[in-house]
Amino acid sequence: MASASLLKSSPVLDKFEWVKGQSLRQPSVSVVRCHPTAAPSTLTVRAGSYNDELIKTAKTVASPGRGILAMDESNATCGKRLASIGLENTEANRQAYRTLLVTAPDLGKYISGAILFEETLYQSTVDGEKIVDVLVKQGIVPGIKVDKGLVPLPGSNNESWCQGLDGLASRAAAYYQQGARFAKWRTVVSIPNGPSALAVKEAAWGLARYAAVSQDNGLVPIVEPEILLDGEHGIDRTFEVAQKVWAEVFFYLAENNVLFEGILLKPSMVTPGAESKDKASPETVAKYTLSLLQRRIPPAVPGIMFLSGGQSEVEATLNLNSMNQAPNPWHVSFSYARALQNTCLKTWGGRPENVKAAQDALIQRAKSNSLAQLGKYTGEGESDEAKEGMFVKGYTY
Repeated sequence: MASASLLKSSPVLDKFEWVKGQSLRQPSVSVVRCHPTAAPSTLTVRAGSYNDELIKTAKTVASPGRGILAMDESNATCGKRLASIGLENTEANRQAYRTLLVTAPDLGKYISGAILFEETLYQSTVDGEKIVDVLVKQGIVPGIKVDKGLVPLPGSNNESWCQGLDGLASRAAAYYQQGARFAKWRTVVSIPNGPSALAVKEAAWGLARYAAVSQDNGLVPIVEPEILLDGEHGIDRTFEVAQKVWAEVFFYLAENNVLFEGILLKPSMVTPGAESKDKASPETVAKYTLSLLQRRIPPAVPGIMFLSGGQSEVEATLNLNSMNQAPNPWHVSFSYARALQNTCLKTWGGRPENVKAAQDALIQRAKSNSLAQLGKYTGEGESDEAKEGMFVKGYTY
């Protein structure tokens, strides 16, 4: 009953505020006149015409007991997932799988937002209904992946940077018109490769520019500097690097006048490297991760939506649950891809007769993470498959 009352009291968007077909609003511009002693000049200041909507959208996604379903795998990555169950990478097969996900009954009870790939944003289900409309009916806010992927960063220690700023404003405006209300941009930092000061600065600056452009076009930006699990380092080294990265990220977010109340974060949990001999309990992961958040993340940020980063389904849920054993200034939740979909995909196997069982598996994982967001997950009754790690070295989307 407590969670239900929280849901009712949380400020949320009416679905008609972000359905497809809403006309684009033209941002207004305010002008401030400056009169220096040398010569008059005019300074144009961004008016922030979307600010109220951005805040509402962020609070809707960061609503109690709910999190994000990340289903924004590129067509190539989706093809790898399909290949694992013996299916060809065709649009029809991608459409069938995405239809299975978004039409799972009662998904909106546990999922507040869904990150889509561009193909999916414009796609219909196998029954001909627009996927955006299906999500809206479920009470799920549609989101969109807007980055163009990682490429080598010249001058670095074999590190990467994320491309996609060119043309982002026009793409974001089109995505808004199609029904998207938040965006996602993933860049990465590698601990074994340094990380170099250049790579950290590039990641932070790119995220800040993307965030500012997204907000100017009505999209709540998910800020995601993923600190990769690759490496043999211990948890203290992860914590050290994470502090450096998030300090840089928020410095440049502020420099770019990004509205903190209108963003969401997608950080990595603070864990040892995947190849480390030392393993950390959920209590230890929670202690380190919350300490990082308390030192680096302003309370104005409404939602911290953690990525799973290759953890097993159960491990990611247990760690999230430990972080919610006491009140936090932010909504501490999940934005999982593999950690929500793995068992679902294997259960489906590409067979129509398995759709219901696969959807049941998805709902079970979503419900478990909903309980973890509320600090009420026990881990009882989980299958051995859900406990299997999914770490892939140098993983790309």
